[in-house]
Amino acid sequence: MKKWVSILLLSLYLVSTTELNQLLKLPILVEHYIEHKGLNPEMTFTEFLKIHYDHPVKDSDYKTDQKLPFADHSFPLALVFTVNPDFSVEIKKQIPCDHPKVTFSYSLVFYHKDAVNSIWQPPKNC
Repeated sequence: MKKWVSILLLSLYLVSTTELNQLLKLPILVEHYIEHKGLNPEMTFTEFLKIHYDHPVKDSDYKTDQKLPFADHSFPLALVFTVNPDFSVEIKKQIPCDHPKVTFSYSLVFYHKDAVNSIWQPPKNC
């Protein structure tokens, strides 16, 4: 279930922020090709693409041509973040703790009772 939700959310994000939403127009491309194929049965798909993408012409079906994928570019979602000019960061010097510093040898790194127990403790304020 998590996998499908992740795929769905990623797909929604990509469709809304990139040009992937143009792929949703593929059925229009197929329908328009079938229309042209009905008018000219000898037309191949590559000829159809050349007519509509290589040298597009304003003809009687220009409105349909503009609905084809990648015929026009959309403006995907753009997020802009600004920082307030009065924003400042204050760094305070910390007073060193009086705790003895423990050094671990290579053999003790993999299991040291004090080190393992100290991992799950909240930070201590000196």
